[in-house]
Amino acid sequence: MHRDAYGDGAGAAGHPAPARLPEEVADRMGAAEPRDELVAALTRLHAMLLEEPTAPGTLEQLTRITRRVVPAADAAGVSTIDADGTTITTAATDPVVETADALQYDLEEGPCLSAWASAGLQRLEDTAADTRWPTWSEAAHDLGIRSVLSAPLVHGGETLGALKVYAREPAVFSAVDEHLLALVAGTAAALLAGGRRPTAPPLLSSALHEVLSHRQLVDRATGVLMERHRTGAAAARRRLEEAAVATGRTPEQVAGELLGERGA
Repeated sequence: MHRDAYGDGAGAAGHPAPARLPEEVADRMGAAEPRDELVAALTRLHAMLLEEPTAPGTLEQLTRITRRVVPAADAAGVSTIDADGTTITTAATDPVVETADALQYDLEEGPCLSAWASAGLQRLEDTAADTRWPTWSEAAHDLGIRSVLSAPLVHGGETLGALKVYAREPAVFSAVDEHLLALVAGTAAALLAGGRRPTAPPLLSSALHEVLSHRQLVDRATGVLMERHRTGAAAARRRLEEAAVATGRTPEQVAGELLGERGA
C-alpha cells in the first residue's frame, strides 16, 4: 500500500473542523490502519484545503489521502467541472483512473457520474458482472478495474464533483470502506465549496442529467421484469430492448410505460 507522510493541521476559525472517525469504524479497521493515522490523514486534508482548496496540487494530495484512508483501493481520483463547464478528472493517483473516467464522460454512464447525478454513494462489486453500466464496465474490466466506490462531493445541497476509488480485485470494498470514503468526501466538499468562484458554471449539464435519468428508468424497469419473469438482469434487459424494437419506441419509453402500469 502506498505510504505518505502526513503532518498535523489546525482548522481556521469559522471553518469546518476535521471529520472524526467513529469508534466502531476505527475498531473494525484493524491494526494495519491505526485510528491515529487515519485521523492524522483527515486533519492534514482539512489543513491543506483551508490553505488552497482549488489548487491542482491540493486535489492530488486529496486523492493520495483517499487511497490511504480506504485500504482496499489501488487508485483514486476526483472529478470536477472545469472553467468551460466540462466534466474532467482534476486529480488521480494513477493514469488508469484518467482513462476509466474519460470513458465515463464519453459514454455518459458509470458509477462516478451516477454518484454525481444522484448525490448518493455508488458501489460496483465486479465490472465482469455489472449490468447497471454495461458498456463502461466492460471497458473498465479491460483496463484491469474490477471494483469501484464513488462518493459525491456534496455541500449545501449542491454536488461539486465525485471522489472515487478503483481496485484490481472484485468485491473488495466493504460497508466500512463506504463510510470512510463518505467521510473524506464530506470533509473535502465542505472545504472545496469555500474556494469556488461565484460565477462557476453549472455542475452537471442538463443533457447529462437527462441521460442518467433515462438510465435509472431503464434500470428500475429491468428490476420489475426480473421480478415478474423470475429471470436475470441480462435477460430482463433483452426483453425491454426487444419490446422497444417491436413497437418502434426507445427502451426508455417502454420502461416508462411499464413503470406507469405498475404504479411506480
